[in-house]
Amino acid sequence: MTLTQTSMRLSPIGSGDGLMITPSSSKADFRELFKAGLDERLVRAGHILVRGFQPSVEGFAALVQCYSSRTTLDPARVFHSTAVQKVDSGHDPIGLHLENGATPFAPDLLWFYCVKAARSGSRTTICDGRRVWDALSERARTLFTAQPVRYSRKVPAELWRRLAAFMIGNGRSAEEVSVTDLYAHANDGAHVTFTELSDGSLHYEYQAYAAHPTKWSTRTAWANSILGPSFNYEAPDIRFSDGSTLPADIVTEYTALTEAVTEEVQWQDGDIVLIDNSRVMHGRRVVTDFDRAILVSQSYARS
Repeated sequence: MTLTQTSMRLSPIGSGDGLMITPSSSKADFRELFKAGLDERLVRAGHILVRGFQPSVEGFAALVQCYSSRTTLDPARVFHSTAVQKVDSGHDPIGLHLENGATPFAPDLLWFYCVKAARSGSRTTICDGRRVWDALSERARTLFTAQPVRYSRKVPAELWRRLAAFMIGNGRSAEEVSVTDLYAHANDGAHVTFTELSDGSLHYEYQAYAAHPTKWSTRTAWANSILGPSFNYEAPDIRFSDGSTLPADIVTEYTALTEAVTEEVQWQDGDIVLIDNSRVMHGRRVVTDFDRAILVSQSYARS
């Protein structure tokens, strides 16, 4: 079955390529989305907002599993099911980033589910890296294609071990995993060095180009975690791979450009947002309603 105008309505959202899917009648069934080719539509849209179906948390988790070969996690977050975690990152604004983009474990797909929308503020921000790349100066383009960006930080033992145990998924406990398991489950082609320290914590250095082709396209996107958060972790040291810092004028440029093309998700109860995590960065405005509830899932696309 394909998604048709008879069962659901497709409409552009924002000023970019984003797509909104809503039911065209009260007879539209949330389960139709399981065979509606959301992954194929995401290739063009970059991000999709599904609104008006009011699925359960279990329904959301099932939708994620339908379009995913496997799921992954943030080891610092609380689980709601085997595929879904609670967004818990304080109340301050969060800079634009790719989910886990400062690590070699970035997922292909990022999913959000709004259990309870905020009455004010707290909007999720969306920024298509293609639009940023198209607007960058020639100097910035040259800098970001000449060499990758290097992220380095220390991660507590309980967090990296929990992540490794989840990725292995064979019943081994967090105490039984090793740094070797992290190498084995890093994304294909990842340029990373892990070093276990004497206290059991992990130091890593990860290199990735800030501007690059995306998962489903050769078209370049400026999509990275240079502006991203570190709520549950030590802030990473971010510089070019040769050790040089990012020039102040370039930082000013991409900060202004990303904000200029950033859009906001005006959450409603039951909304689902699906994001191409190789192309579209996300963040958050300041949380002003502490009673809001957003769930998140990270996954890898089916081949």
